[in-house]
Amino acid sequence: MNKFKPEAVIFDMDGVIVDSMPYHFLAWYEALRPYGVRVSCFDVYSKEGEKWNKTLKDLLIHSGINPSKRLLDEIFARRRRIFRRFFQSFVFSGAEELLAFLEKKGYLLGLVTGSPLKEVNTILPLKVKTKFGIIVAGDQVKKGKPNPEPYLKAAKLFGLKPGQCLVIENAPLGIKSAKMAKMPCIAITTSLPKEYLRQADFIVDKLQDILKFIKL
Repeated sequence: MNKFKPEAVIFDMDGVIVDSMPYHFLAWYEALRPYGVRVSCFDVYSKEGEKWNKTLKDLLIHSGINPSKRLLDEIFARRRRIFRRFFQSFVFSGAEELLAFLEKKGYLLGLVTGSPLKEVNTILPLKVKTKFGIIVAGDQVKKGKPNPEPYLKAAKLFGLKPGQCLVIENAPLGIKSAKMAKMPCIAITTSLPKEYLRQADFIVDKLQDILKFIKL
């Protein structure tokens, strides 16, 4: 089995570092319910990593509702209030130790997420956030996942070629973004089963299992 020897390991945030996807689902479900829009876990989880304005527009259009700017702003504000009311920051078991271990081994660490930077600051505990040398949030790119721009921007910030970066993802759109950026990708089954993650180079069930595929 060939192992990766990257210069940098770049992580998605929601569903990879932080167990936040159930709270994102709750926030979307409750924010959209008054408008007659019902979403399932799969609707939210399969869109994870995408810029939120596109996710919301698609959900509204699918329900036959015109996604006007006023309506988008109204629903976003409602979603934000609900998320902040209920969210509790649960970093996945072993995540802090894994980041510290990779850092000790000399790997650069990055974070690429579809969440806006304000949400990153809300979701990520400071002691975890400071482990990442660069952070690319959803509102810091023109085109979000599955476009390769977020991961290409991360590589550029590191001063590396895309092939020198290894991506850790949990959702189809994020995997597609990484592969379109010409980066190797390991997927983790924290949100969706393996059949939705097959574009990744390898699939693991636990975050710590990525070490099996990295030359240390």
